[in-house]
Amino acid sequence: MKRKIILDLAVTLDGFIEGKNGEIDWCIMDAEMEFTHFLDQVDTILYGRKSYDLWGQYTPEIEHSDSEKEFWELVHSKKKYVFSRTKGSTDDQVIFINDGILEEVAKLKNEPGKDIWLYGGASLITTFIHLGLVDEFRLSVHPVVLGEGKPLFADIQQRLNLKMVHTKTFSSGVVQLIYHSLA
Repeated sequence: MKRKIILDLAVTLDGFIEGKNGEIDWCIMDAEMEFTHFLDQVDTILYGRKSYDLWGQYTPEIEHSDSEKEFWELVHSKKKYVFSRTKGSTDDQVIFINDGILEEVAKLKNEPGKDIWLYGGASLITTFIHLGLVDEFRLSVHPVVLGEGKPLFADIQQRLNLKMVHTKTFSSGVVQLIYHSLA
């Protein structure tokens, strides 16, 4: 069976993935959301260059909780691909893809393995949507309205019909919505 590309993101009620200054302090991480269960379903993470520069090698500080350290250790155990027009030089931690996104992702999806997490950022998400490459949308809607910031969906040029497959409400007020692409 083909591997799925899963867009898994936290989003505010008004549709932002970051505040106007890139802040994500509104994002609730609690054990009830079982994020490690999701991470066990994937073995590959796809990043845009800016997202990779920010989070691709992120290491929690000493004072962070053990669960946060374990989370990042699990994230960093995955195979990483970075889509960039400017950066190159693949190493043992990351593979850079500069062009041929459709072909490269088709190859990845046909390789044996677990599903693939489309981490982002926003422009990579838009590109993947335009190319019809997102199989599943897992959106965790957080109980906050920012008023401004980086929108989840920008420059979408065609309708995207989705099928709701699961919803879950957490005691924190976060609601997870899972949709499959009908394309």
